[in-house]
Amino acid sequence: MSKSRSAKYAQKANGSGGDGARATVHRAQVLIVGSGFSGMGMAIQLLRAGIDDFLIIEKETEIGGTWRDNTYPGCACDVPSHMYSYSFEPKPDWSRLWAGQDEIQNYLTGLARKYDLYRFTHFGRTLQSGHWDPDDSAWHLVTSDGHEYIAQFLVSGVGALHIPSIPTIDGQKNFNGTVFHSAQWDHDCSLAGKKVAVIGTGASAIQFIPEIAKEAAELHVYQRTPAWVLPRKNVKIPESIRAAFTRMPILAKAVRAAIYWSAESLSMGLNGHLNLMRPLESIAKWNIAQGIDDPVLRGKLTPSYRIGCKRILGSSDYYPALNRPTTTVITEGISEITEDAIVSRNGEKRPADVIIYATGFHVTDGFESLRLKGLSGRELATVWSDEGIQTHLGITTAGFPNLFFLLGPNTGLGHNSVVFMIECQISYIISAIDLVNKRGAAALEVREPVQRKFNSEIQAKLVKGVWSSGGCTSWYLDAQGVNRTVWPGFTWQYWRRTRKLAPADFGFVGELAGAQYTADLPNALEKGNLPK
Repeated sequence: MSKSRSAKYAQKANGSGGDGARATVHRAQVLIVGSGFSGMGMAIQLLRAGIDDFLIIEKETEIGGTWRDNTYPGCACDVPSHMYSYSFEPKPDWSRLWAGQDEIQNYLTGLARKYDLYRFTHFGRTLQSGHWDPDDSAWHLVTSDGHEYIAQFLVSGVGALHIPSIPTIDGQKNFNGTVFHSAQWDHDCSLAGKKVAVIGTGASAIQFIPEIAKEAAELHVYQRTPAWVLPRKNVKIPESIRAAFTRMPILAKAVRAAIYWSAESLSMGLNGHLNLMRPLESIAKWNIAQGIDDPVLRGKLTPSYRIGCKRILGSSDYYPALNRPTTTVITEGISEITEDAIVSRNGEKRPADVIIYATGFHVTDGFESLRLKGLSGRELATVWSDEGIQTHLGITTAGFPNLFFLLGPNTGLGHNSVVFMIECQISYIISAIDLVNKRGAAALEVREPVQRKFNSEIQAKLVKGVWSSGGCTSWYLDAQGVNRTVWPGFTWQYWRRTRKLAPADFGFVGELAGAQYTADLPNALEKGNLPK
């Protein structure tokens, strides 16, 4: 970036540092929204690329995203630890094969300190709205507390699992007991000796139910659809092995590679070859049989859809917790909630002291919280509502210059680590910023035909996948039943598509906006010999 252009987006002297900042307008070349795995990874790689003119806005008072917010009992990752970490910042001394919430959060805060990311982060700032200003080729954004941010590049690292979803149930506001969502766990509420109702049996529930079943006097689990749950023992990694990983990083890299390729093998079964998943279904059924005595309850807990259609879960403790004499699984659905009970649709009324919603998050509709207006003043939520959620590679979207998504639409996974996807996207975004700078332009925007072709390709693949043909509905699908969440294929294929940005896929705003991209332009770019 030229000195004049860099100065245009330079931060004010008192623009960094969070609540102590007195200015109401903050300028940066890059603004990152969110400080979870996505936002932190973006910030670290910007620094490693020599770009330090950026800011992070974070709605909470600490970094960490999902791993800061979810503190429910038993919270842990369902991807092996050595794969659920940045490849450029490995942690050789993970204590368990599947790391717990506290260890992952400590990993993230440790990196924040190492790279001094707190200096770049404004806490307690929630993005309220923003628009692209064509006059100065910059994003103008406002937070809910009235601060304004002006940035050339805007990177959304908010992810999909950050807005809790709570179903609407008749009478729920009349309940006199304690109520909370699993992602907003009330640690001041003791469950000892209480009658506890859990609504939902997804990924969070199968982790905390075994923990709270030990202390609740009665546990009522309201299940809409059973999950496929594979057996999994979260073993400790011996100190000797952890020490070996520390002394010889190549060993940890080898383990990471083995985990990665083992997980990749599931992709074929998920993407159109459903019979390859039958062995996993057999293992999951064996897990039910091992943990549940009652054949009627086994039937309630056995899915009628193909494995992988919903998120595949892992636990060896979940079914024994449901098998306890103090636990009841209710599958009739909920009719209403009264002041002190839940009434199921068969008319049975079960008293409750505490209600815990384990009902997931707003995923495909979560992007509506990004109230962003692009070219011609069109709002992102409106465009995606009218035309369906569409992006190119889940990273850029037509009509919104210099806007980038991390873990955007159709880049979620059902078989491997999303951290791998995040790293691919970060590299792509840095290449985009570099290309804009080299061209002497102000912005780039993906061409609509390129975006349209990409979405046609992936949707053609997704309709053959288990998410569409496996006999279930899930949070992977939007209101129209279209999968806007999952990447259809191997992650190495995504890496191949994102490892090199194609300039011809974009239009440019600024000095070279009218320049024709020709075969010899890459050489000119490489030499810094830009046409005027």
